[in-house]
Amino acid sequence: MAGTGASTRPLWQQVLDDLERRIEDGDISGRFPTDKELTEQYGVSRHTVREAVRRLRARGLVDRHRGRGSFLNEARLTQPLGGLYSLFRAVEDRGLEQRSEVLALEVARDPAVAARLDLPPRSEMVRLERLRYAGEEPLALDSVWLPRDIGRHILDVDLTRTALYDELLSRAGVRITAVDETLEPMIPDADARDLLQLDDDEALLRVRRLGSSDGRLVECRVTLIRGQRFLYTSSWRADGDPGPTTTFSDPDPE
Repeated sequence: MAGTGASTRPLWQQVLDDLERRIEDGDISGRFPTDKELTEQYGVSRHTVREAVRRLRARGLVDRHRGRGSFLNEARLTQPLGGLYSLFRAVEDRGLEQRSEVLALEVARDPAVAARLDLPPRSEMVRLERLRYAGEEPLALDSVWLPRDIGRHILDVDLTRTALYDELLSRAGVRITAVDETLEPMIPDADARDLLQLDDDEALLRVRRLGSSDGRLVECRVTLIRGQRFLYTSSWRADGDPGPTTTFSDPDPE
């Protein structure tokens, strides 16, 4: 590799370091070079280039789009842990078009979900399932269950371009005042991979949320978020100062 001197670092690491420098300096923006172009630029094997690019993609810096090539990811969603957030707001704040494809909006029963909402096992609830988009790219698969007395207010609402929490507040007078969440990485199944247009090596974050309104459980949500498009952060200060506020850099699970 030209210009590396007698470095003992692996070639892929040298390529990776230089690519990160070029991204930071703004030399690379928008479309990311192809493997062939990088192989010619650095004078290394395609295997070396692919290893460096794989690590960039694992960090969420580069996205590959089927049929269009790879692009620098300049709109990654960043969400601080411990705060109520909305995918709708996150996407809009990034200047991207937020939209949802409603896959299901129905009255249904599920004993396990009812138990999580402290409802009798046979209780009817409203289930909303949406495929969430940030611009043209799918971001998350979102499934929400609501008690029927609350969820009935949204059964006739067009939820393709509006925030669920806004509709619950305006139509049912319900405001989410507390949430408990768990996050875990997961390997997507074939259906999720197809719906979210995932790359072969792309993982998901599964976010489970229980939302309450003035002490009553009113929301049970599971959101599958593309791992390369969403980042959670956390800050702690010994003096009790929560530290700087972090904002979204791409879409919300709402």
